[in-house]
Amino acid sequence: MTATDPAPDLERATLDKAAGENFPVAPFFLPRAWRDDLMAVYGFARLVDDIGDGDLAPGGGDARLLGVSPDEAEDRLVLLDAFETDLRRVFDGTPRHPLLRRLTPTVRRHALTPEPFLGLIAANRQDQLVTRYETYDDLLAYCELSANPVGRIVLAVTGTSTPERVRLSDAICTALQIVEHLQDVAEDLGRDRIYLPAQDMKRFHVRESDLAAKTAGASVRALVAYEAQRARDLLNEGAPLVGSVHGRLKLLLAGFVAGGRAAIRAITAAEFDVLPGPPKPGTLQLLREAGVILRGEG
Repeated sequence: MTATDPAPDLERATLDKAAGENFPVAPFFLPRAWRDDLMAVYGFARLVDDIGDGDLAPGGGDARLLGVSPDEAEDRLVLLDAFETDLRRVFDGTPRHPLLRRLTPTVRRHALTPEPFLGLIAANRQDQLVTRYETYDDLLAYCELSANPVGRIVLAVTGTSTPERVRLSDAICTALQIVEHLQDVAEDLGRDRIYLPAQDMKRFHVRESDLAAKTAGASVRALVAYEAQRARDLLNEGAPLVGSVHGRLKLLLAGFVAGGRAAIRAITAAEFDVLPGPPKPGTLQLLREAGVILRGEG
């Protein structure tokens, strides 16, 4: 690796984004091996999202690492195809991208299967082709690809996966995805994407042009409040997952649920006006929510 090799910088820039997530990715209290594995999984998930959103670092370094020619470096579907090809090398060879090389020992150590990783890639392909969702069920089907695989990987990495835990994890992950969509309504609209179900928009008399305003009117706020309650209900449904495990994993999962609940509180505190920018919870609020969960009060 030469002094001018951009790979380490690209890898670090992606992993550094973990600090901006609603939930703790690999907190200090976890065993070092778990932290390394969870950061490897995060690096994969963050990079595939960055490809799908067109948020890769400038200069085309990631495209070069994936073997994509400069004239196709802006084609997200081509990049996703190349990324899937490199992902498959994790399971049967040596991948090219440093974030996938980082993932390789995690996959081998825990005998992870390709399916959840392929689901995340499929979700980002869908983002290039589907920009509106007619029903809530349509949105849930998208979350099955875009969010739920992450929780399933976490359970596999920590050796705690059971069918019931997977069910509870899916509820939490879907809730976190819905919350993120609510925080990012304006940003998503800028990408010509709307993750608010069209049926719900009609019910609350919200037009697409209403989402482009600088601040939300009463109808948009009512719609956001409605979807936030759905996310809250899903978090409550999945919360027993925390009590089903012990030790440091219990703290980690409590952090996931707390992150979602704290984000919903931040949205509520903003009176459901998410259009000026994503309402973000503070650290103190997240810790309070985690304390409530760990005490078994919620």
